[in-house]
Amino acid sequence: MIVLDLVREHTILSAVIGSHAYGLAGPDSDVDRRGVYAAPTELFWGMVKPPDSVEGPEPERMSWEAEHFCLLALKANPSVLDLLASDRVEQCTQVGAELRALLPAFLSLRAVKTFRRATEQQFTRAQTAMAEGGDPKWKQVMHGLRLLLVCEHLVRTGELSIDATPYRDELLEIRSGGRNWESVRTRVIGAQADIELAEQKSPLPPMPDRAAVERWLVSVRRRSVEGELT
Repeated sequence: MIVLDLVREHTILSAVIGSHAYGLAGPDSDVDRRGVYAAPTELFWGMVKPPDSVEGPEPERMSWEAEHFCLLALKANPSVLDLLASDRVEQCTQVGAELRALLPAFLSLRAVKTFRRATEQQFTRAQTAMAEGGDPKWKQVMHGLRLLLVCEHLVRTGELSIDATPYRDELLEIRSGGRNWESVRTRVIGAQADIELAEQKSPLPPMPDRAAVERWLVSVRRRSVEGELT
């Protein structure tokens, strides 16, 4: 089994994520690509299983096997969910379109908690750096606030939008270190409070729809065996 052939021959979905998908790219921004491949079912029958993820073949490209992708998405991994929300799709088969349509099944109040926990870790590190007399890593602070704003929209509407264009000027100013820490901290505290309040009447379900995701995955494995995977 040639690992990269899984990506070349069995990718069902590939898209650009990161700054180019967020609307925050500059002239020097890398183009980050993520994808999903559905390994042929018969590869799971032997003692050596296909890999959960593959890097390449292009630089800055990571792909996940469909089952591993679903497990990460059910845990609301932000980078994984970005792939389903990105409008910079470069490859999408019929099965990939089915996966994109499953996005609502992955979204729940669990995602809100995961996003909040990720941002809290970012801001705790920044706060520690400031307390020790240093400077925070402003790029990480920017992405922490960006994810918090994504979370706020998600908890209010039940929809995942990664487009940060409405906040582009603010976020880029933070990334460049153009705002002092206290103003950023005040912004963060306000967003956190808004999210906590919105959780009480959020349209999101308490948990993701694992059964719907599993039905899709089983159908992918079955269609692979039957030679009907497109």
